Amino acid sequence: MNKLAIALLLVLTAGCSTVTPNYDTKFGDAVRQAKLKMIINPDAGKNPDQVAGMDGKAAKETINLYQGSFKAPPPAVNVINIGGSLGATQ
Repeated sequence: MNKLAIALLLVLTAGCSTVTPNYDTKFGDAVRQAKLKMIINPDAGKNPDQVAGMDGKAAKETINLYQGSFKAPPPAVNVINIGGSLGATQ
């Protein structure tokens, strides 16, 4: 009975062992590298100068127009097809 218990214990603890130490040391490197490549200026937060661009009122109106564009679908655009036919196969 003791040998069976020891064998069972060894089998159960085998699942806790690490079989991929080389992979685990580099886990997440691809994500970190991709994130660094997307950042134009990593030190941008250290710059105390104000950003030149829109003032608060214009930015707020832009956001309101952007959010309002999702309330109704855009108007249909009439397309004039000159020199071709619709649904023609070659």
